[in-house]
Amino acid sequence: MNPRLKHRTLSAAIVDELRRAILGGTYAAGTSLRQDALAEAYGVSRIPVREALFQLEAEGLVRMVPQKGAIVSELSLDEINDVFELRAILEPRLLARSADAFTDGDFAKLDDIQARFVAATTARDVSSFGVLNAEFHLALYAHAVLPRTQGIVVSLLQTSDRYTRVQLSSREAMAVAVREHAELITLCRARDVAGACALLKSHIETVHADLLRVVSRTA
Repeated sequence: MNPRLKHRTLSAAIVDELRRAILGGTYAAGTSLRQDALAEAYGVSRIPVREALFQLEAEGLVRMVPQKGAIVSELSLDEINDVFELRAILEPRLLARSADAFTDGDFAKLDDIQARFVAATTARDVSSFGVLNAEFHLALYAHAVLPRTQGIVVSLLQTSDRYTRVQLSSREAMAVAVREHAELITLCRARDVAGACALLKSHIETVHADLLRVVSRTA
C-alpha cells in the first residue's frame, strides 16, 4: 500500500473512533484529548492522531486550545442556531430538487431506513439515532444535482449528530421524529413536493426549538 494512502486510512479510522466516542459520551465535554496518549492507545504515531483531531475540530466536536491541545467541545447555543438555521434553508431546497425523481427503489430505501429508525428509538439505541437520522435525510436528497449544497448539508448533519442524540433524549421527541419522518415519506409518495418541503422545514425548526429547550434546562 502507498504509505501516504495508508497514513490517510489510519487518520480516517481514528476520526471515526474518536467521533463515535465523543458522540457516545465516552469523552464528555471539556475532556482533554492528549495526542501522545491517543497515539499509544491506537498503536500509531502522533501524526495521524493530530490530523484526526484537526478533522474533528472542523466538525465542531473538539476545539484546539493553546497550551492545552484538543478539548471536547461543549454544547454551543451559537452553533446550534447556526447549524439548524442553515439546515432549514438548505434541506428543503435539496428536497425540492430531488423528490420528483424518486423511484420505487428510493421509497423502498426510505422505508427501510424508517424501519431501522423506529427500531432504534424503541430500543433507545442512542448510538444509532443520529446516524439513521442523517441517513434518512440524505436519502431524501439523493437526486438533487447540487453538489456544493449536498456537501454543506452532509457536514451540517455530521455536526447535528451530537445534538440529535441530546434532542431525542425524551420519548416524546422520538415519537415526533418517527411520525414526521413517516409523513415526509407519505407526502413524497403522493408527489406533494411543496407539502413535503414545508413539513421538512417545520420538522427542522421543531427539532431546533426543542433542542434549545433541552440545552437550556441542562445549562
